[in-house]
Amino acid sequence: MRNIQEWGIDCGEKPFIISGPCSAETEEQMLETARELNKTGVRIFRAGIWKPRTRPNSFEGIGSSALQWMKSVKQETGMLTSTEVANVKHVYEALKAGIDILWIGARTTANPFAVQEIAEALRGVDIPVLVKNPVNPDVDLWMGALERLEQAGITQTGAIHRGFSSYEHSIYRNAPQWQIPIELKRRIPGLTMICDPSHIGGKRDLLLSISQKAMDLDFDGLMVETHPNPDAAWRDARQQITPQALQKMMESLVVRQVQPEGVSLNTLEDLRFKIDQFDAELLAILEKRMQTACEIGQYKKENNMTILQAGRWEAILKKSIHYGEKHQLSTDFINTIFKAIHQESINKQTAILNDGVN
Repeated sequence: MRNIQEWGIDCGEKPFIISGPCSAETEEQMLETARELNKTGVRIFRAGIWKPRTRPNSFEGIGSSALQWMKSVKQETGMLTSTEVANVKHVYEALKAGIDILWIGARTTANPFAVQEIAEALRGVDIPVLVKNPVNPDVDLWMGALERLEQAGITQTGAIHRGFSSYEHSIYRNAPQWQIPIELKRRIPGLTMICDPSHIGGKRDLLLSISQKAMDLDFDGLMVETHPNPDAAWRDARQQITPQALQKMMESLVVRQVQPEGVSLNTLEDLRFKIDQFDAELLAILEKRMQTACEIGQYKKENNMTILQAGRWEAILKKSIHYGEKHQLSTDFINTIFKAIHQESINKQTAILNDGVN
């Protein structure tokens, strides 16, 4: 698997940008967007040709006829073109039209059969293929899609983080859950990782903060939806910006370096050593806590008591959140940590209560 720097594509300085309208609407809309993006130095143009929608009777894209507009963009500006493919037919038509980069959308990534069919259709054609995360936060499913492409001989692959669906109310259209792409990068060292702030945020005023977060996490690039007149866009108007607004956003971004030239890592290593010590202490304390939870489980078994004591759990969580608020620890963090601890305690006590039960 080769990183973006080895693809032979001139993407300019980090972050490299893939940009263009959510949906291809008209040839003039496409060309106008591409001309303005080209002025800003963007080298990869994107547009949705086929648009998978959750419900019928929604605009599902212009379809294959818009591929000719992509050709016009490439001929006039020299930009590389990219689009989403959801099935084998899309792949064949995109390749025939000379599309340079393909991506697999979130709904398709969630279907291993569909990904396998796309991978087989691309066998022998080592074109760059990007894979958006599946709709739900499943790192194995995301990784599996990349592996299927790699097994088909596609070496120029990358991941697009576009956030995850959630029932919980949030300021985001799709919850970022940054730990998921971080885990994917850990499992696949050197993987090209791109952030799609348009689909994570769902609205323009969140694009900069999401993009900056991605840069702080050492993402390679951004996929940002742009339109010459965003408010008039046929789909996803709220999350699209003009090419000029994109340029201003890029000028505001601070791009971090893994190790800036001339900077010693001695101080950082000292701090990391402290972190390692604290982690060891945390694990030792958690071990003691689980030993005590097992003793409680044995007591409950001997006295025929239920595992879950709702009042006790509610009191622990409330007290912990209150403590966190006083010590600059977010409620989300405390909730996540203590729910995981509580679940592990339940698992251990369940094993004790059911030991010997047929």
